[in-house]
Amino acid sequence: MRMITLSHYMYALITLSVIIVMLFKRGVVIPTLIGTFLIGWIYKGDVISGFKAVYNANLTAAKELFTIFLIITFMVALLSSLRDIGADRRMIQPIQKLMVNGHIAYLVLTVVTYVISLFFWPTPAVPLIGALLIPAAIRAGLPAMGAAMAIAIAGQGMALSSDYVMQVAPMLSAKGAGIDTASVADKAMVLSLITGGVSLLGAYLMNRKAIRKPDTAPVETQEKVQAINHSVTTVEYPEAAAALETLNPSVVRWGKVFAVLVPLSMLIVMAVMAASKFGGSGMGGFEGGDGAAFIGGVAVILLILSCTVFSKVKALDKISDHLTEGFLFAFKAMGPVIPIAGFFFLGNADFSKSILSLGEGVAAPAILYDLVMSVQNLIPSSGILTSFGLLIMGMIAGLEGSGFSGLPLTGSLAGALAPAVGMEPSTLAAIGQMGSVWSGGGTLIAWSSLVAVAGFAGVSAIELARKNFFPVIIGLSVSTIIAVIIW
Repeated sequence: MRMITLSHYMYALITLSVIIVMLFKRGVVIPTLIGTFLIGWIYKGDVISGFKAVYNANLTAAKELFTIFLIITFMVALLSSLRDIGADRRMIQPIQKLMVNGHIAYLVLTVVTYVISLFFWPTPAVPLIGALLIPAAIRAGLPAMGAAMAIAIAGQGMALSSDYVMQVAPMLSAKGAGIDTASVADKAMVLSLITGGVSLLGAYLMNRKAIRKPDTAPVETQEKVQAINHSVTTVEYPEAAAALETLNPSVVRWGKVFAVLVPLSMLIVMAVMAASKFGGSGMGGFEGGDGAAFIGGVAVILLILSCTVFSKVKALDKISDHLTEGFLFAFKAMGPVIPIAGFFFLGNADFSKSILSLGEGVAAPAILYDLVMSVQNLIPSSGILTSFGLLIMGMIAGLEGSGFSGLPLTGSLAGALAPAVGMEPSTLAAIGQMGSVWSGGGTLIAWSSLVAVAGFAGVSAIELARKNFFPVIIGLSVSTIIAVIIW
């Protein structure tokens, strides 16, 4: 352990300020940028090094995380191209027939939302699910609040907190902790299923008595939901809404083909990844960056085919529009994470050398690890207390409303605290990830993407967050206890 210096104290002070700002539900980009500048200045002893550290930290974070931007871009671009040929709606429409009553509707909404959100993320998937399935669920007898809770918990909670397919969240956690992505992803998947299972059961029990017979929903409720969905669809996707009215027969036929081809391709991708992981197929593991590359490559080929059948020769230009839309979505969703990750990467010995522009032969500082080791006698050696502490820290980090901005913090703390309490860093990182994403991803706070779910269901976002609170908190507590027991 190195001697604690002024740069260590400054890092601790900035980290504390970041947590305080999160408690006030504000963004933490400015504190992290200022903190990176001050630490670079103090550590090297000249102000120029501070300026260089700010740039290097953001550049390092961008290099490490750009694979995340690419996978988001390709998946959103694919969904956008499917919207052109109407395949996105055709994938969902047959599922409406399964909603024979409110109880089945709740189950169908949960499963469909989870699967689609696992591949495409909840935010781009919500308009599709909201426009087609929420009205059908309400006609089947499910109350609007029950439909909203099912979508929020299954999509923004269970699917996004594991993010097992695109592996954005586990990659952020793993980078912060200095461990491999696969170890975090596997544990996060288990914890997300436990948390989601408990939360969904609780939400169902809360709404069970309100489930009506099919087609007995109040007329004003059905009309309100239909009006909201029509408005959002035509305003948010005006070109797609207009195109669906004028699609020529050949494009309609291709829309039917892609409505089968895309889900089938994704199922094959999952099967291949599962076979490589558990079946000893000799293909090597598709984990971390390899898994994202495999899925992204499949998405790109499907994107090319989809653009070609819709635009023919003009696909040479049209595909650029879809990719631009994908990049815009990716940078809006993940852009603020780069400076935050850069600051917490500065506390990690794997990245601090390049950020601080240290020469060859100079030992890289492990600022956060040194801080934790300096107070390890004060840290309870109880795994359960540390786990719940990191869970709470993740939930606090999620208060800013994205769910992902806090992952570099929880990952870094997991890597530093794990040796002191005798736990695996991947376990603590997965627990912190659960807290951050379930809180900020769109289940517990109304100023997150929960607003979109509430809007499509025609319910209050604040009331939806309040209804979600107890089922989700119980689910997170159960999953954390189980994590400590089994790992």
